Amino acid sequence: MMEGKGNKILKSTLRYVILIILAILWIVPIITLVLTAVKAKSDFISGLGLFEIPEQIAWSNFSNAMVEGNLFKYMKNDLIICLLKVPLGIFFSSMAAFALTRLKLKHATGWFVFLLLGMMLPMQIALVPISIIYNKLNLINTYFGLFYVYIGFGVSFMILIMHGFMKGIDFAIDEAAYIDGASKWQTFSRIILPICKPAIATLFITDFLSTWNEYLLASVIINDNNLKTVPVGLMTFVGEHGTDYGYLCAGVLISVIPVMAVYLIFQRYFVEGMAGAVK
Repeated sequence: MMEGKGNKILKSTLRYVILIILAILWIVPIITLVLTAVKAKSDFISGLGLFEIPEQIAWSNFSNAMVEGNLFKYMKNDLIICLLKVPLGIFFSSMAAFALTRLKLKHATGWFVFLLLGMMLPMQIALVPISIIYNKLNLINTYFGLFYVYIGFGVSFMILIMHGFMKGIDFAIDEAAYIDGASKWQTFSRIILPICKPAIATLFITDFLSTWNEYLLASVIINDNNLKTVPVGLMTFVGEHGTDYGYLCAGVLISVIPVMAVYLIFQRYFVEGMAGAVK
């Protein structure tokens, strides 16, 4: 009996030790980012340690990143794209998932698999065709050009999540709505969609994060400095003959704020949405 209790305590202790180590590994990069952001260029020349706090906090790094580095403009551009792309992507994927799960479509499983094939297409192999087509259609350096490909590459994952969540909703709800005279559109917009709030919140967080941080497509489609998004804009902080890492890290910290705000707003639905989607 005592031996079993001792094994239980040992396992519990080992588990906590592993969790503490993982927490430290996760926190250390954040600490180094914050400490680097408050250092002046002279602190790096003087040989100040990575985890040492400078005597004079360089708050000017943050103001310089916003004003001189045009970070405010890059964040505004990214926010416009995210607030257009993410809700519309969720809406389109919700309609597709509703049709695949709640309506009697022929070959619904085949259509679902076909739509998921988009997740298997690497973004890199599409760069050259996209660049050629966009040049012919004059979509380079336009919000719409970036917005269009983001929806195309993101809709497969959204359909997967919404499909899994909607499939778990009792079909008796649809039947009751039809008996009460509701149309298919009313059933979708007034009944099924509100039930899917956890899945929608989950998608809003994940898709906002991926869109906000996307670099590859944005760097190919957008080269006008006035239209650059945050990841592409931050690369302008890297100088040809040297980089002010305090200035760069300050910009990175500021750019994280909108993503953190979105997560804090929707996080209470996040776990429930993912659990429903897995079902």
